[in-house]
Amino acid sequence: MRGVLVRLTDAWTEILRRRAANSATGSYPLPVQNMLGEMVAAATLMQSNIKFNGSLILQVLGDGPVKLAVVEVQADFGLRATATVTGDVPLEASLSQMINVSNQGKCAITLDPQTRFPGQQPYQGVVPLVGDAREKLEKFSDVLEHYMLQSEQLDTTLVLAADDKVATGLLIQRLPLEGVGNLAGSRVSLANEDEIGSNEHYKRIALLASTLKREELLTLDADTILRRLFWEEKLLRFAPLAGDSAPHFSCTCSRERVSRMILGLGADEAQSIISERGEIEVGCDFCGAHYRFDPIDVARLFRVPGDLPPSSETVQ
Repeated sequence: MRGVLVRLTDAWTEILRRRAANSATGSYPLPVQNMLGEMVAAATLMQSNIKFNGSLILQVLGDGPVKLAVVEVQADFGLRATATVTGDVPLEASLSQMINVSNQGKCAITLDPQTRFPGQQPYQGVVPLVGDAREKLEKFSDVLEHYMLQSEQLDTTLVLAADDKVATGLLIQRLPLEGVGNLAGSRVSLANEDEIGSNEHYKRIALLASTLKREELLTLDADTILRRLFWEEKLLRFAPLAGDSAPHFSCTCSRERVSRMILGLGADEAQSIISERGEIEVGCDFCGAHYRFDPIDVARLFRVPGDLPPSSETVQ
């Protein structure tokens, strides 16, 4: 069995602080905050689990008051997150009420390599926010367990929790009997498939992990959690990531990337915005940074377009 435990404090509270400082949006409603925190913890767990040299992007899209929620975790565990809320979110709103009202909600996981070969596109997997019987899934951990079972064909157990101070989670996964499995897909043997749902050792460990309560996950340190859950098991524990290698808030927006976006609009559209508003202003939903381009800035962009060719961005 493989286990990963994440406990995010500074990075998570920085995401919430920047959102609260945005005068146009204000703080997230409590249910959205908790859902996004669980997504942040889950994306960090998944990036750690697959050791992917690129960015892992976890998104949910739906037809409720939360139209979109996005988490991006880089290979160095720099992370950022945002959610678009367009309607009222009741205090006790469930996952389906927030983002899957008419069973149209989807969860997408994208792996974008840091270095792409010519013609290579990011890998993306998409699953609905429903179970095999089309029942609405009300726990984000259930959505991802369903995804992992489909993509890796390996049993996975996730326990997630978040509040305004901590985003945390525990991932337990049965290791493949042979070969290497990851989110980008692999050749899975029949022996691996035969073990799905039937491995007694995994069942025991998963049952122990599933007894972990939300308050325990939010308040207890790693040593206490592992001791309480697996005190009879043989554990090999690796040193936790710390310092510069630990998860941290990081936004990849820049004036150059915004310049590329403006070039992508085309000269006519950019000039139309300048004529109407006097400048082009772009705000980053992730970090709150604002970039302003006056008429001279825009004219300079289109006078030497070869300097900043338009590029395709995975996350907008």
